[in-house]
Amino acid sequence: MPMQATAAELPYTPEIAAATAPLFDRVKDVVSQLEWPGYAPIIHEINRLKKEKNAVILAHNYQSAQIFHTVADVVGDSLALARDAAKTDADIIVMCGVHFMAETAKLLNPHKKVLIPDVKAGCSLAESITAADVRLLRERYPGVPVVTYVNTSAAVKAETDICCTSGNAVKVVESLGVPEVLFLPDEYLANYVATQTKVKIIAWHGHCEVHERFTAKDIRFFKKNNPGAVVLAHPECPPSVLAEADYVGSTAKMQDYVETNKPPRVILITECAMSDNLRAANPGTQFTQPCNLCPHMQRITLPKILAALQTEQPEVTIDPAVAERARASVERMLAVK
Repeated sequence: MPMQATAAELPYTPEIAAATAPLFDRVKDVVSQLEWPGYAPIIHEINRLKKEKNAVILAHNYQSAQIFHTVADVVGDSLALARDAAKTDADIIVMCGVHFMAETAKLLNPHKKVLIPDVKAGCSLAESITAADVRLLRERYPGVPVVTYVNTSAAVKAETDICCTSGNAVKVVESLGVPEVLFLPDEYLANYVATQTKVKIIAWHGHCEVHERFTAKDIRFFKKNNPGAVVLAHPECPPSVLAEADYVGSTAKMQDYVETNKPPRVILITECAMSDNLRAANPGTQFTQPCNLCPHMQRITLPKILAALQTEQPEVTIDPAVAERARASVERMLAVK
């Protein structure tokens, strides 16, 4: 096999400038002309390799704009990525997100090659609970169904009755037709779901390291200095933060809110790379964000995506015995309408 150029070795030629000009137009409000020559050759090569290898790139809303708007084929929140992963006809899936998302893609595509550009792209929520914890909870609450956020490992999903995302959590809980559920692992999302349903919610104590850092004091400060701005908050935030918000919703629902209502000014209370992606797609809206970046999401970069496609590594694998049970909990979630 011939040696392939590294990201640093790819030249920025007039031909690449012309070929990538439409892509630059998508991100020109968040990526400067000075930066673009460093990105364009890598983007061009990634898109070439995708066609050559019949690969698809899935990118979460928290990915950088230069990934989200120029190389991704499917974008969205965890639920959207899970749904699209289940129906792709690509031979290779590259997950531009964190490790549990890549595992979910693998669960739904056991015979496809699933790559994650950086295996260290983890998640504080996924790390907050283990399969052993779930088994102990089942012993403590016999007969109570376990609803588990997709922000968990495959091993945890394997101990679960059904998965959910922040976008469909209430529907999933109510679909079970039971008086109470164990809701794992995000305590703040569990608290929010409890305000939206009559089902008793028994919560775990996990938190998202990005969303838990927001405070009500922060939000009041930004509201005071941005009069008239609409506050959109993710339900992984503490209850005191949600109480200051004008709208609470998943990343997909926040995006829908902006695109439907077209507010002139928005204070976005979530991972702040999403603001860049929304600003690129909605130039008429001004975004203010108390900027908390997810250190795990930001481990995914264009050079790492290129290397993953070139080497077809790192590949995500799951023990078949674990995968079969975990897959069932994800498929039950996808069946909820």
